[in-house]
Amino acid sequence: MNDVSTHDTGKKLTFRRLLPLLIIGIGCIPFFALGLDEYLTFDALKANRHEIMAWTGENYLLAVLTFIGLYIVVIGLSLPGGIWLTVTGGFLFGTIESTVYVVAGATTGATAIFLAARYAFADFLRAKAGASIRKMEDGFRENALSYLLVLRLVPIFPFWLVNLVPAFIGVRVGTYILGTFFGIIPGTFVFASIGNGLGSVFDSGGEPDLGIIFTPGILIPIIGLAVLALIPVFYKKFKNTPA
Repeated sequence: MNDVSTHDTGKKLTFRRLLPLLIIGIGCIPFFALGLDEYLTFDALKANRHEIMAWTGENYLLAVLTFIGLYIVVIGLSLPGGIWLTVTGGFLFGTIESTVYVVAGATTGATAIFLAARYAFADFLRAKAGASIRKMEDGFRENALSYLLVLRLVPIFPFWLVNLVPAFIGVRVGTYILGTFFGIIPGTFVFASIGNGLGSVFDSGGEPDLGIIFTPGILIPIIGLAVLALIPVFYKKFKNTPA
């Protein structure tokens, strides 16, 4: 009797289960109320670049920790401006260093929102959806790492959406972390490279082209990596196909 009661409770949206997401929602309020979103833009970086660079040079370790912490907050709260934050990182720290810092912060923030969403909604949605979501869940879980790598590599869906969906269909935490960590490296490298070249953009009075990631020279190699990530899926289907 106790087992049944506990199981049923897991399928209900209680205040305790919603608390992590409520905290995240409340955390968004001061961000927009104080107009902090205006600082994660190209114009804000252009206007304050000399002060930011000087402070970073004098307090490098603190700047790195602050940058990673800010990235965790932005991704964990699903706030806008992640791309410009990556570009800023490239401008301040260089392409390679910024890629490392962004991947660390983004993976940590994405894992936080993943765990919060899974704790709050996964059992409830699974119970409501019934057999339909279980079938999709089984198919995704069987090749979770491959599918997650593709979703991270190819910028088809918003980053925040890819953070949440795996939480609802039972992807393991370890698989989620691996797929996120390795899947965001190529895109992060591209935007950090853009940031690394911002000096000349500022001097010329132009603006960086964030759409460069969709040019054939960059997108085709990323799609190639996505296809490689799907090889285990194709192999399993081929192996299970009757001769």
